[in-house]
Amino acid sequence: MKRREFMMLVGGAAAAWPLAARAQQPAMPVIGFLRSTSANASADLVAALRRGLTETGYVEGRNFAIEYRWADNQGRRLPALVADLIRRQCAVIIAGGAAEAQAAKVATASIPIVFATGEDPVKVGLVASLSRPGGNLTGISFYNSADLHPKQLEFLREIVPKVAVIGLLNNPAQAAAESQKRNAEVAARALGQQILTLGVSSERDFDMAFATLAQQRAGALLIAGSALFTGQRDRLVALAARYALPTIYPLREFVAAGGMMSYGGSITDAYRQVGVYAGRILRGEKPADLPVTLPTKFEFVINLKTVKALGLTVPDKLLVAADEVIE
Repeated sequence: MKRREFMMLVGGAAAAWPLAARAQQPAMPVIGFLRSTSANASADLVAALRRGLTETGYVEGRNFAIEYRWADNQGRRLPALVADLIRRQCAVIIAGGAAEAQAAKVATASIPIVFATGEDPVKVGLVASLSRPGGNLTGISFYNSADLHPKQLEFLREIVPKVAVIGLLNNPAQAAAESQKRNAEVAARALGQQILTLGVSSERDFDMAFATLAQQRAGALLIAGSALFTGQRDRLVALAARYALPTIYPLREFVAAGGMMSYGGSITDAYRQVGVYAGRILRGEKPADLPVTLPTKFEFVINLKTVKALGLTVPDKLLVAADEVIE
């Protein structure tokens, strides 16, 4: 064989070796991410999710990929978005809320689903129990416990003690809406106050809800937990400022956006834990063996600038009790 022919043969084989090796490598696993809000409203949650995955050795683009699907506050789109993720053959589906988890649960009994929800996952039918979820779902719940609204109303009372009527905004599309209303009403009666509940299931209802609060002379406002409200936190904070309503929110993110104060679990930490669970499942663990975790700590955050803009003052004991004071 001539030297030139030999070199061409060797060169061709050498060029083929990397291709063959690449063909034998396992495909990069894909995580599906489903949330009812918009991408812009969830950037901090996605960042927290990535941190959790990194803790288990997974880095996006290096050893896994994410397919993002956003419903842009249109819940009717969720089934189609889930179906799309299933066609993409995702190894895990992350559901950013109870509605998203329900849509995924209906669509597949084989793909692992990890949820983050502000509702009680047992009551809404996502899992059989917290310690033994069963099936293909598990996740993190930062749901509003029965003592959350009483504590929120106590904090409000410290800043606006003479208010008789307090508005409650909740989302009737959520299974927890009725229990949120009952808990707030019981807590308000114990403080000699009245709750005015307004159901808001679409961002189109926001302006009318605040106009009603003003008409009914509500002197303060309590915002219940809802993915819709979290995704529209900038608008809700702006409306509270326009109507000069002292408001307490369920999450720190509202206060960081200019809201007066918040008391509740940490949604960003919940998404970090979701990332940890997703990584563990990619490594071979089963959702049924991973217990649903609950928040171990509620954080109280005050925005002093907003308090002052409303012409109010914060008692020293609240400043001492706060986990964070934004100035």
